[in-house]
Amino acid sequence: MKKSKLFVQGGMVLAIIVVVNLLSEVAYFRVDFTEDNRYTLGKATRNVLENLDEVITVKAYFTEELPAQLGYIKDELRDQFVEYENRSNGNFVFEFINPNTSDELKQEAIQNGVRPVSINVVEDDQRQQIQAFMGVVIQADDKKEVIPLVQPGSGLEYEITTSIKKIILEKKPKIGMIQSKNGVSLGAIPQLLQQLSVMYEIVPFNLSDSSVITPNYSCLIWISPNDTVPSADFVKLNQYLDMGGNLFLAYSNISGDLQTAGISTKPDIGLKSWLQLKGISLGDEVVIDAACASVTVQQRQGFFTMNSQIEFPYFPQIREFEKHPITVGLESVMLPFSSPLRIIRADTSLVINAILRTSEMSGTQNTPGYMDVQKKWSEQDFSAPDQILALSTENIGSNNGRMVVVSNGQFINNGEGQEAQQLSVDNINFAANAIDWLSDDTGLISLRTKGITSRPIEAIDDSTKSLIKYGNVFAPILLILIYGFIRRSSVRHKRQKWTQGDYS
Repeated sequence: MKKSKLFVQGGMVLAIIVVVNLLSEVAYFRVDFTEDNRYTLGKATRNVLENLDEVITVKAYFTEELPAQLGYIKDELRDQFVEYENRSNGNFVFEFINPNTSDELKQEAIQNGVRPVSINVVEDDQRQQIQAFMGVVIQADDKKEVIPLVQPGSGLEYEITTSIKKIILEKKPKIGMIQSKNGVSLGAIPQLLQQLSVMYEIVPFNLSDSSVITPNYSCLIWISPNDTVPSADFVKLNQYLDMGGNLFLAYSNISGDLQTAGISTKPDIGLKSWLQLKGISLGDEVVIDAACASVTVQQRQGFFTMNSQIEFPYFPQIREFEKHPITVGLESVMLPFSSPLRIIRADTSLVINAILRTSEMSGTQNTPGYMDVQKKWSEQDFSAPDQILALSTENIGSNNGRMVVVSNGQFINNGEGQEAQQLSVDNINFAANAIDWLSDDTGLISLRTKGITSRPIEAIDDSTKSLIKYGNVFAPILLILIYGFIRRSSVRHKRQKWTQGDYS
């Protein structure tokens, strides 16, 4: 009887599993527990796929037997493609091709822009090098976009969706980069240009070359002007903003030099008084923050010179962000040598909101001054928390012009020539998000910043550190003593029962 009952129960469980599997084939369902919903298509992607008027064909050139640390990329990509296919109403078709199976397929991949990369593998206890393909070609009719190398940790959804948008986009909106003498040029911001060129046409623009700024520009970018701005140029900017134009301004009137350790205020070029008319005050102090980036300094120890990392409060690192479309998905933005921004609301019709603020442990220092890299900072140095380093202004003029002001022009400046340097991805993402928001194209913001990359350890005070340190030392000893006491009490209790003749 028991055996037959087990067979019935086992049969029912098996039947339920079969039915669930059959239903899963018909009704696709899954739950995404990741913090950033990385396995769920964003709203922007869904909108693009649901509005496709032509078939997008995707060829993924992937070597079949990749090392374990890279093999998962192909699986993630396939899952992503299935999601795209399900959302596209049949307008997204994909296939995986292994170019390593024939010379013809290798040549096809290379001609399409996907080149092999050298990967080190270990087989039979020997290190070998293989040529692997890990690229994607997305095309529709005669248009084609190539992702030559799908890298670990890259934003797959952002790359795929932007490639599709580039294919179906008939005409890119135009963005003007304001050029000024001794200012930042297009050649100094390659990282930002790479982000923006996906959806926009970026062109140099000189304020003095025309009598008015036409509304053909969806946004103007102005980074670190150095020379005095003629009043006529401000008149043109005012007219442009009044017509519903948009401006991204990144400027600090603070100059810091790590070589000389000097810090000073730049000469006034006319921006301060112009910003005041827009309800914004640009301070002459420099912002300091205990939540900061580090600099490398040389220290002598005996006969040796060693490089060491020292936290540098003049490089505020923003890790907590105001709720705003521009800050979606950001994790860390670093703004070296920044001035404080203050909202004064000269025009009550303006809507001004802070976007980036310093931490609770921050403050300001008067300039000019001297930066002591070896200084021992205390809480008293950070007596002015929540300094605003970036803000947005809306409702400018009768046509609702908008502006984003960042009190730093170096955070997106790679530099040129031998002085060029790679910048933090989130620095670039922040600027690109701001320009998307100004251009009224916020769909890609959530995709651009998708993916958790930074999880810094929260700062703890000295008393908590001591508690944790001594707790780690004495807690195990205390647990052993408690266990020994309980064990001894249990054994004593049993012995008492045995002496009384109770052997249960």
